[in-house]
Order: sequence, then structure tokens, then C-alpha cells
Amino acid sequence: MSELAIQLTDVSLSYQGFTALDCVSFDVAAGQTMALLGHNGAGKSSLIKIILGLIPPTSGSVQILGQNAQLSQARNSVCLGYLPEDASFYDKLTGYEVLRYFAALKGVTQRRVESLIEEFGLEYAQHRQLKTYSKGMKQRLGVAQAILSEPKVLLLDEPTVGLDPQASQFLYGKINQLKLAGCAVVISTHELSLVESHLDRALIMAKGKRVALGSCAELRSASTLKTCIDFSELSERVKTNAYLQQFYQDGLLQIAASQKSEIVQHLVSQCQIFDFDIKEPRLEDIYHDLMGQALCSSVEQL
Repeated sequence: MSELAIQLTDVSLSYQGFTALDCVSFDVAAGQTMALLGHNGAGKSSLIKIILGLIPPTSGSVQILGQNAQLSQARNSVCLGYLPEDASFYDKLTGYEVLRYFAALKGVTQRRVESLIEEFGLEYAQHRQLKTYSKGMKQRLGVAQAILSEPKVLLLDEPTVGLDPQASQFLYGKINQLKLAGCAVVISTHELSLVESHLDRALIMAKGKRVALGSCAELRSASTLKTCIDFSELSERVKTNAYLQQFYQDGLLQIAASQKSEIVQHLVSQCQIFDFDIKEPRLEDIYHDLMGQALCSSVEQL
């Protein structure tokens, strides 16, 4: 089992009579990506600030790299990388000057700065003022500053908002490289279609509470959504197969996630059907389904 980079246990946050977080627990292992999903005000940004040590929780414990987040804040400041939503730097500074400034704060060498400028494709603009940079260029610069000290934990708040598909693909490519190097990555995002293929686990939140936690497969199993299977001449084959008829709906075989291997085995061994298309519920659909379940549950408790 991989070493835990982040571990939150029963973390709550309250201020002025408002509960921002209510007994939230989760962990992120080294080399793993966790997506924080939820509506605006769900508590995602509060969680990130607590992990960074910027604010203390009202109750609960926070362990970063095996140490208390508050007590080891100075040490963790180098081990943590952070890209806030809408990161802004002084427009009159150049890209090179921005990275040199943060490198000095984190005790990073000039060679590392030059390496990142090249790695992120900013050589041609490194001596230009930031006011001339595009949104994508500023985001690349922001990620570069976040990983200057080669952090073991990287926190990203809406890293792809406003970016074109090519820029978003570039950023996720860099995130995947960091994962392979053992970095734990936490991404707060509303762009579920982009993050789906890159996450290991997701935490879904609503009104400061944990709604669901797990891999895409685990969240899919927790949802009420069906896996769909389609193949040519489906309706004709189903008519002659009593077993498959029970799953036939709207022109497709619709099954629970837990039944997939059983149905696939039946198609191959009993029906001699080898060419079929399996359509799993998308993360966005799973998210809405689980949020709907949570809403119904909260209404029933009133």
C-alpha cells in the first residue's frame, strides 16, 4: 500500500454560526489523484485551505506527509505546491521574474527555473511582461511556480477554467507526470469530463458534507445508473434469449455495474457474440445521480 500523503479525519469548520465543513474524512496516497467535486459553496476551497495550513479546522485532524498540518506548516510549505483559482501575478513582471521570485522564497536554484521555463514552453516569452500573456500562458506559468520545489503534494483549484482543449491537455499531461513521480495531486474542478480519465478517486461534496468517495468504478456502483450494452441486431437476439430479455430496455441491454462481467460472459460463451459496445455512465451523470440521492435523503430526514 502506498504511503498516505494527505489524511483528513472528521474535519469540521464553523465560523459565525455557519458550518462550512461537517465531519469530512478522506485520504490521498502518494502518486494518486483525488478530484474534489461539488457545487459552489460545497466546501472544496475550505478543504484546500485547511490542507495548506492557511486555516485551522474547528475539529478533526489533518495529517500531511505523516505530520500535523498546523504544527509542521513551515516544513510543508516547501513540500506543498498550490495553484489557486484565477492565479494572478504582477502584470509588470516578466515570466522569468515571477519564477525567480518564488524560487527565492522556496530555496530553489536558478537552474530549476530555467528548466521549467523550457519544459512549459515559455522560453520565447520569459522576458515579456505578464500583461502580454494569454490565459493559457499564465496558467502554464502558474503550474510551473506550483511545482518549483518538486512538491510531494500538489493542490490545484480549477486549473483548466477558460483554457482551450490543447492547453487543458497539456496541463493534465504534466499532472500525470507528477503522479508517476509519486506526487499526490488534489484537483478541485467543475469540469468533470476533463478530469474523469485522470483521477484515481473522487470526493463528492454538498453543503460541507461528504456525499460519496471512491474511484469512478466505485461511484458508478453506488449510483442508480445502468451500464448499457449494444450490438448489431440486438432486438432479434434478445427475442430468442429469455435471460437477456430481462435487461432489454430502450433498444439496449441496461444492467447494473455489478452485473457487467456476468452479462459479458453470457454474450460470449452462450450467444457467441463478440462484437458489442459497452457504454459506462459518465462521471458527470454519476455526479448528478449521487447528488440527487443525497438531496432526496436530506428531504426525507426533515
